[in-house]
Amino acid sequence: MQPTFVLVHGAFANSFSFAPLQAELGLLGHRSVAVDLPGHGFQATFTRAYQAPQDPEGLATAPGSIKGVTLADNAAHLIGILERAKRNGPVILVSHSRGGITATAAANARPDLIDRIVYVSAWCPVGLDVGDYYAEPEMAGVDPTAFASALAGNPAELGLLRVNFRTGNPDSLAAFKAAFFADGTDEQFLTFLNTFQPDENLDAGGSADRAQGATWGRIPKTYIRLADDASLPLALQDRLIREGNELTPDNPYDVHTVGGSHLKWLVDPAPAARALGALATLPAPSGQA
Repeated sequence: MQPTFVLVHGAFANSFSFAPLQAELGLLGHRSVAVDLPGHGFQATFTRAYQAPQDPEGLATAPGSIKGVTLADNAAHLIGILERAKRNGPVILVSHSRGGITATAAANARPDLIDRIVYVSAWCPVGLDVGDYYAEPEMAGVDPTAFASALAGNPAELGLLRVNFRTGNPDSLAAFKAAFFADGTDEQFLTFLNTFQPDENLDAGGSADRAQGATWGRIPKTYIRLADDASLPLALQDRLIREGNELTPDNPYDVHTVGGSHLKWLVDPAPAARALGALATLPAPSGQA
């Protein structure tokens, strides 16, 4: 039976960013659905203060719909979508970046709904909580405060993380481009930046949300490495793969590599679409359901 690819976005992103990939998958004959996690997509908050001319004070204080959304909320929403998709046949769950945290939580809870889980330069914490990896050698070249100049408001007061992606600050824009899309043109970068939403939730999960061998570990899994990713460096991607394999040595990752930065694969989706499409007929590892 034809599988359904369920696509889960990363931080500040939404289902819209998967449109080119879905088009390419469709032209290859594959069915897909892109998820908007709670508070994303048309549920996101775009205040008038975010429009031009911007109102910095208003942007720093306006409430956001994503306030209070938790990782458990994200996982429950995704599980509901997986339940519906599973009625139509096999499900391949694909996550990118921070979306991997939600995919992992859903896989911990309902492995029966997922026939293969795929991480595209995505977080799948095993040995540490996500925030703790930033202190590890693999993340030494990544500055988690690099975007501080574009922060709007106090996260503790807003109950969310708000970033002004429409800033005119050249240093902030340069930091965004270097981290996300250094190999894109300035026009491509600014276009993609305008698909981002300003608000993201604060809950990146804890130790209980790391990959669990008894549930997550039963699912055949693939990791697609992004070779030139500066925000989730290749060394960290490889560590996540290694830790996952150590957790489930009888069910190791099927590993592929695609060239490009954190966002290049979404703007130039043909290589990733071919890699994903090949998974539609990939048999489960020996002994896997």
